[in-house]
Amino acid sequence: MNPGWLTAAVLVCVQAVLFIRWLYRRMRDDEIARAFVRDVATNHLPHIYAALNAIARQQGIELEEPPLVRFVDLKGHYGLRFTDAGK
Repeated sequence: MNPGWLTAAVLVCVQAVLFIRWLYRRMRDDEIARAFVRDVATNHLPHIYAALNAIARQQGIELEEPPLVRFVDLKGHYGLRFTDAGK
């Protein structure tokens, strides 16, 4: 066997492993960011809207009702799943 072929095979394998590792990290980062946005929307936005409404009432400003939090899940589920909101 030619040593050049062996070297090329090893380099291709290393490149493949590095690519898979990069792809996994990128997917994991997207998953973490998605979970963070969902957490902020379900746990923190209602408190922020309540505080803003309290401040507006003190100032004598009438505000509309805050919008409902709805997610579009690309896997086919629409809206907020109440099982996830309590976590």
